[in-house]
Amino acid sequence: MAWSFWAKRQAPSHSGNVVEGIIGINWGRMTSQRLIPSTVVDLFLQNRITNVKVSSSSVNVMKAFSGSGIGLTISIPNEDLHEYISTKIAQEWVQKYVTRFLEENVDIKYVHIGTEPLSPTFWNVTYDNAVDVLRFVQIALNEAGYGNKIKATLTHFTDILKPNHSKPSQAEFRDDIKKKMIEQLEILKENNSPAVIDMIPVHFVNVNNVDLEFAFVDGKSTYFVVDDNGLNYTNVFDFMYDSVLWAMKKAGAPDLKLVVAGIGWPTDGYPNANIANAERFWKGLLPKVASNKGTPLRPGAPIDLNIQNLCDENKFRTKYGAFQRHWGIYRHDGKPKYKIDISGQGRDIYPTTARGVTYMPKRWCIFNGDISNKPKVKQAIETACEQGDCTSLMPGGSCSGLDFNEQVSYAFNRFFQAIAQKYDDDACQFEGLGKIVTDNPSTGTCTFPVEILAAEVADRGSSITAINAETKLHSLT
Repeated sequence: MAWSFWAKRQAPSHSGNVVEGIIGINWGRMTSQRLIPSTVVDLFLQNRITNVKVSSSSVNVMKAFSGSGIGLTISIPNEDLHEYISTKIAQEWVQKYVTRFLEENVDIKYVHIGTEPLSPTFWNVTYDNAVDVLRFVQIALNEAGYGNKIKATLTHFTDILKPNHSKPSQAEFRDDIKKKMIEQLEILKENNSPAVIDMIPVHFVNVNNVDLEFAFVDGKSTYFVVDDNGLNYTNVFDFMYDSVLWAMKKAGAPDLKLVVAGIGWPTDGYPNANIANAERFWKGLLPKVASNKGTPLRPGAPIDLNIQNLCDENKFRTKYGAFQRHWGIYRHDGKPKYKIDISGQGRDIYPTTARGVTYMPKRWCIFNGDISNKPKVKQAIETACEQGDCTSLMPGGSCSGLDFNEQVSYAFNRFFQAIAQKYDDDACQFEGLGKIVTDNPSTGTCTFPVEILAAEVADRGSSITAINAETKLHSLT
C-alpha cells in the first residue's frame, strides 16, 4: 500500500484530552503513465490534506513534499528487508531516507517496515526478519534523536489470525507467527507505536460465504454475530477490528492502539466490485469513523483509517486478483470515480480533481476484424495483455460483456496506451491485425481509456503480470 493522505477528526479521550482520529487514503504509483509528484502534492493541498504515506522514497517524490506542511509516512519494501541485518545498516538507512529529507523540510512521521510481510495470502513468501528490522530501525531512529517524533511499525493483513473463527473473542494469532507477533507488540509498546492492520470487506464476505450486506456499514444487513460477551456485530469492519484487538489482548497488548492502514472497495475485477457499491461502502464507513463511535469492544475510541486507494494502478500485481488494480477513488488521470466525502462528514460531494493534467491525442488502437488466423490473434492478445491492463475483461468486469472483436480491440488499446501511443510502426501493428482510429470505441460500461502525458514511468518494484488471455477473452474458442 503506497500513499496515504489524512483528514483529522477530534474526539475527547477518556482522560479528557482531545484525541485526533485520522481518515487516510493510500496511493500507489504502479501505473504506466504517472501523475507527476508536484501535481499530486497540489491535489493533496486542494483537498486540505495534512498527512501522506508513500511506499517509494524516491528523491523526486520526497522533494515534492518539501515545505508543503504535509506529514509523511515512508516505507521499506519487502524485497529489501533481507538487507537490514543490524542496527548499523538501519542507521545508514535513517541517514539516507530520514535525516536527509528532514533537512530538506520534509515532515516525516512514520516508517512502515514492509507491506504485510507476514501475510501468506498476497505474497509468495513471508518475510520472517521483519520484526528484527522493526527493532533495528526504531533503535536507529531513537539514537538519531527522532524517537519521540517518528515511529516505526509493521502492516499486517487479517490473515495473521487463525482462520475460521466465528466470533471476535475466539481470534488469536497464527501459531507459526505467534512468537513474532508477541515480540513485535513488545517493541511497539516500548516505543508508543501503533499496531497496523489491513482489511478487504468484500473479500471477507465472499470467501466466508456471508451475506454481502455484512460488508457495508449502513445497518441494512440481516446477518449479525453475537459474541459470548453479548457484543453484537453487524458489519465486517467491527468484526475484524475487534478480532485483531482480541488477538492482541491474548498476546499481552490489550491497550495498544490499532490503526487500519488500508481498507477499500474495488470497482472492477471482482464479484460485486463496482462504483455503486464502492460509493455506498464509504458513505457508511467514513461517517462512522469520523464520529468516533469506535467498535463494540472499544466504544467511543477514535480509529485511524486509510482508504485504499487514491488512484487505480494498471501495473499492480494481479496474481491474487484483478481487483488489485482497481482500488482507486480516482481514475488514473486524477478524476474522481464517484462521490466520497473524505472528511467523513457525509456530504454528497466529489473530491477535488487533479489540475494541470495533459492527455495524449484522442487516438485508439483497435482490432481490424481479421479472424482468419485465430492462433495469430491469440498471440497478439497475449502480447497486448503482457504490458497493457486487460483486467476489466475478466468475468464480471466492466468490459466482460464485449463481443469477441471488441475484447480484442480493448486489449490492443490498453497496450497502445501503456506504451504512450508510440508513433513507430510497431505501436498498433500486431502483425497487421491492428489499426488506429480517432472515434472513441468505448461502449456501455466499458471505457477505452486515453493515457495522460507523464514525465516518468514506473520505478523498481512495479510488477507487470500477464494474466492468461484465455481467462479474459472467454469467447476465444
